[in-house]
Amino acid sequence: MLKKIILTLCLLSCSLVSLADKLKINDDAPKTHVVVKGDTLWDISAIFLEQPWLWPKLWRLNPEINNPHLIYPGDIITLVFDEKGVPMLVLKPAKASYKWSPKIRQKSKDDSAIRLLPLEVIAPFIKYDHLFSAEQLEKLPYVIGNDEGYKSSINGFKVYVNNELDLAKTYAIYNKGEEVIDPETGDSLGFYVDLVATGQALRTGNQSENEPATLKISTAKREIRSGYFVVPVHEGQMFPSVFTMKAANKSLRGSIIKASSNGNEFGKLEVVMINRGTEHEVTVGDVMAIKRLSPGIVDTSRGPEYTVETSRWNRLLTSDGSDYKMPEELLGELMVFKVYQQASMALILRTEKPAHIKDVVTAPE
Repeated sequence: MLKKIILTLCLLSCSLVSLADKLKINDDAPKTHVVVKGDTLWDISAIFLEQPWLWPKLWRLNPEINNPHLIYPGDIITLVFDEKGVPMLVLKPAKASYKWSPKIRQKSKDDSAIRLLPLEVIAPFIKYDHLFSAEQLEKLPYVIGNDEGYKSSINGFKVYVNNELDLAKTYAIYNKGEEVIDPETGDSLGFYVDLVATGQALRTGNQSENEPATLKISTAKREIRSGYFVVPVHEGQMFPSVFTMKAANKSLRGSIIKASSNGNEFGKLEVVMINRGTEHEVTVGDVMAIKRLSPGIVDTSRGPEYTVETSRWNRLLTSDGSDYKMPEELLGELMVFKVYQQASMALILRTEKPAHIKDVVTAPE
């Protein structure tokens, strides 16, 4: 059943690809590729295509294969061109091999099928952190203390919450983090909150009698302190089993404003936040290009100098900080997996060099 669902999602994604998009084959693309365990359709398409999100246009049905949408380790992918010169990939399945053994071991070949980009591939890199507005935080219940009278709580503690909770339901506990500011507008996008722990409700509480609810902590990533917020565990944490990717809206333009690692540089399979969300027609599965403006250059009496290195006087003589309109260079791609009203969380799929805060994100070319 799962494979049928995955197959259906992959077929539906074909309709999302614009016919106007022209395939660009990588200069160093090989003629063949042998599928290995861990490959995804995205990985394989990226070997051949400059725009891996256009993979549905590259893959063609092979009439000699019973189910051309399932590929396996050992299968051979070949790049060919049709009579009109349009590139396509064809699949040659690996030949079955047999080896006599005193033991019988059966394994369904379908279990190893390669898929587009399943959640299991990226789940280890997705952090269940969240973005809440100030108004949302004001309405959330919070931890007021624990059964031991300590300032912080850990696994096995019972913590008390200043609201009524559903009995036996599991809740997530979040720590209020930094306020995220849009560098372009100066507006607040909300507060970035970290998942601290999870627990199960042992007592519902009674607000009319000022009786707090009780949570038994089952998993704590770090110490829990009074004032930490309590949210139903699955709220904002549900993701599709398979991400069907597509190019983002061509009018989209934003920037990376935060990394979940809080580092200054980040690369492949790191989670970042961008300052674009549902208000900007961003959806889950959108693929975006990561770009960076090349350093400004100023002509001086000593010759060309980078804007950041030249004198203050030379910088004052330029209107835009550079005497030249410098280009934006492509660094890599990312994919959105969680969308808020004015921001989104995304996973970096590829980088040629480390990405930075304030790097630009646009529709892929």
